[in-house]
Amino acid sequence: MKLSIGIVGLPNVGKSTLFNALLGKQVADASNYPFCTIDPNVGVVEVPDEKLPVLANIVKTDKIVPAAVEFVDIAGLVKGASQGEGLGNKFLTNIRDCDAICHVIRAFSDTNIIKEGSIDPQNDFEVICAELIIKDLETIDKFISTNQNNPKEKNSKKFLLAKRLKSELEKGVLAVNLQYDDEEKDLLKEFFLLTTKPYFIVANVDENTYIDIKNFKLKISNWESVVPVCAKIEFELSELSSEERLSYLKELGVQQSGLERVIQKAYETLGLQSYYTAGVKEARAWTIKKGSTAPQAAGAIHTDFERGFIMAEIISYGDFVKHNGWLGAKELGLLRHEGKDYIMHPDDIVEFRFNV
Repeated sequence: MKLSIGIVGLPNVGKSTLFNALLGKQVADASNYPFCTIDPNVGVVEVPDEKLPVLANIVKTDKIVPAAVEFVDIAGLVKGASQGEGLGNKFLTNIRDCDAICHVIRAFSDTNIIKEGSIDPQNDFEVICAELIIKDLETIDKFISTNQNNPKEKNSKKFLLAKRLKSELEKGVLAVNLQYDDEEKDLLKEFFLLTTKPYFIVANVDENTYIDIKNFKLKISNWESVVPVCAKIEFELSELSSEERLSYLKELGVQQSGLERVIQKAYETLGLQSYYTAGVKEARAWTIKKGSTAPQAAGAIHTDFERGFIMAEIISYGDFVKHNGWLGAKELGLLRHEGKDYIMHPDDIVEFRFNV
């Protein structure tokens, strides 16, 4: 499953520094001037997972394959991007290709870094959202204008949905925050709107703030969607060995790096989870949507597995570890045989049976 998260924000809020930290190496140009990112940088980032090394040790394999998320560092946006200001058209096209949006807002006070826009994180977030809304209104207005004199189309559910979207967008409501029935969800996809993208917010904070990250508060709506990080510290962490990284985090009084929280939030925002396969060939995490059935999970490995699905042989992670793998858990009757209606759990260790 290819998952793409677009990193967006005003110029010089720390997008490229965050991107470089995610990848653990200097890929994007993090220069101190607007529009230093013109073409989007793309990188694949492993999803942190403490279970995989444990599974690999039990099944005696050296190959570990974690789940992954693709991050795209997109050019900085300015007010008026929807009308082509700055690199607006390029910016908006790149967002359209992503599955979700990571809004990076500036919550640090370094006066040496050029600041585009206000000093208010809430306002910065709203600038980005406003440009997405304006672009989507263009799309909706064009559809309404083209079809309003067509009696058949004018009474269709798609046309009524367009009218509703226009009304809500004009109020500043993002399309992703509205409720839809199943038919409307399918019709919504036909508009290819930018504001239908699920999103979360990364607040790029000062180094001193990072040390007291547990008590960090930001005066912004959508607070539950905010992940505070210090992109500068995260990049420093990315250049250290695993042991040095843990030691540095301990010194900072932080148990989990900001990047781990960003990746986990991306997973959560997209409604994803992992399940595992474990054998002498490899220990691997597979990405699926929450609520996926066993056949759908099998399809993440290969479409033939889903078409020819017979059953899934499953052991929970806890039982697998406690009883030292497949054989020990199976001897105690902890191996379950699940059929087509089984809903996958995040700690499932699975072997699929299927007809080719």
